[in-house]
Order: sequence, then structure tokens, then C-alpha cells
Amino acid sequence: MSQFTHFDAEGQAHMVDVAEKDETRRVARAAGTISMRPETLTLLLAGGSKKGDVLGVARIAAIQGAKKTADLIPLCHPLALTKIGVDFHIRERAAEIECVATVETLGRTGVEMEALTAVSIGLLTIYDMCKAVDRGMTINGIRVREKRGGKSGHWLAN
Repeated sequence: MSQFTHFDAEGQAHMVDVAEKDETRRVARAAGTISMRPETLTLLLAGGSKKGDVLGVARIAAIQGAKKTADLIPLCHPLALTKIGVDFHIRERAAEIECVATVETLGRTGVEMEALTAVSIGLLTIYDMCKAVDRGMTINGIRVREKRGGKSGHWLAN
């Protein structure tokens, strides 16, 4: 079994040294969903939020979240991101919205945390903008779906 990399031999937290790693193109894709009442989704899709275009604002928030990951997660490396894509998939029957974020960089460490942060912030923004009509919304299943680049190569979730 592998060891946690964010602790030194004495058990103290530290930022992982990536200086010896190869600089490669790294990509991570993460996703999660927000579930709501069907009436809330109908209102959102009709543009009925007093706060404006919910998904447009959530997309910008998700992009901002990815860019600010190192400020939020203490041991993350600040990365020069080369691309951030955020997509929303509406599932009307289930009354939910899936957020999928794909983040890329050319660097020495992966971008999984940036993709996860983007999804989290995007979904939290939807919650914030719709909570006046539906406080019972739930955010679910945030996870990494795919990772490419670096020594470990390509990984795809089951």
C-alpha cells in the first residue's frame, strides 16, 4: 500500500517536492450533481432567478474556483492552468444538474484538485443562487472521473 505523500518521515505536513518530476501535459476531469425540486429546475431553466443566469454565473464561479485552488487547499501547488472547461448537463426527469469540469496544465503535478474545486464551486453557486426557492437541494457524487499525464499515465474511473 502506498504512503500518504503530504507527510514527512516525522509525520509533519508538507508540500510535496515535485522538482524531479517531468513536465508533461496533465488533464483531469471531475463531475458532481445538484438535485432539486422539479419546480426549481423549471424556474432555473426559464431564467426565473432574480439573480440572473444561474448556469452562466456558476460556470464563471467554477473557472474561478479552479484558478484559486492553491489558495483554498493548503498543500496544493499553485499551477499555471492552460485550459478550464465547465459543462452543465440538465437531467429534467431526475431534477438535477451535473457539472463536469476539465482542467489542463503543462506541469509537474496533476490538476485533479483544480477540477474537483471547479465542480464544487460551480454546484455551490447554483445552490446559492436558487436557495431562496429550494433550501433542500443536495450536492452529490463529486469525484474525479479521469486523469491523464505524468508518470502514472491515464486513469479512468469505473
